[in-house]
Amino acid sequence: MSRRRFMALAVALVTLNVFFWAAQGSFAIPRAVIGDLLGKRMIRAEIVRLTPTGVPEDIQVDRGVITSSSTTSLTIQEADGRVVTYTVTPTTRILGAGHGRNAARLRTGLRVLVVRHANGPAETVQLEGRVKK
Repeated sequence: MSRRRFMALAVALVTLNVFFWAAQGSFAIPRAVIGDLLGKRMIRAEIVRLTPTGVPEDIQVDRGVITSSSTTSLTIQEADGRVVTYTVTPTTRILGAGHGRNAARLRTGLRVLVVRHANGPAETVQLEGRVKK
């Protein structure tokens, strides 16, 4: 390879590298869009991603108001009227101020965000407060 071709290739590669380094933030989804899509107005979402081992992982997120609960199940009604029932296990994490980590403390009328793997039990229940009447 001639010296002139080598220099042209090197300059092209450096230019391309600088472009991708400078533009890396613009290729990502802006935080405002993520906040709008997954913020307080979100009813439900399904996120499918690849794990580090290359296996697809299907995560479902639902937001609603508890209509029924026990130590083994939780039923919520979403803002669009859809009713969803989840299995609650001893490993389900209950997050939220003043409610401890016990599923027995989940009460009708609480607004919650539930995260689970597709067709699996609730993994996390995030308490978001009471419904305003």
